[in-house]
Amino acid sequence: MTDAGIMRSWRCIAAFAGTVAVAMGAVAAHLPAEKFGLSEGRTIMQSAVQMQMWHSLALLALGLGVRSPSRLTVIAGYGFVTGMLIFCGALYVTAFSGQHLGSVAPTGGSILIASWCLLGVSFLRHD
Repeated sequence: MTDAGIMRSWRCIAAFAGTVAVAMGAVAAHLPAEKFGLSEGRTIMQSAVQMQMWHSLALLALGLGVRSPSRLTVIAGYGFVTGMLIFCGALYVTAFSGQHLGSVAPTGGSILIASWCLLGVSFLRHD
């Protein structure tokens, strides 16, 4: 995929992830408490929404601000996508079902942390 294609995909993914975050935020705010799988389901969902929105904005910034991404920047960007899906998805499942998915959320969170570190290293090396 070309640099322009990567940037475009990040912008598109960021826009749709932001859309889902806003929708899930509305669900978290208005869904009756008994519809959540846990008593703390609303709080768990709000955490997922917050993390999804922050990482959607980070991905959008990469898609708009990086002209020629290095290999590390590309890995970091796609790490944001993967981490968001795994981390936020696991939290949404837990909030609605009440079932913890073991190490799924921590794995997604670790991917997000590693992606931020890779992004920082890429900026140190290439900018």
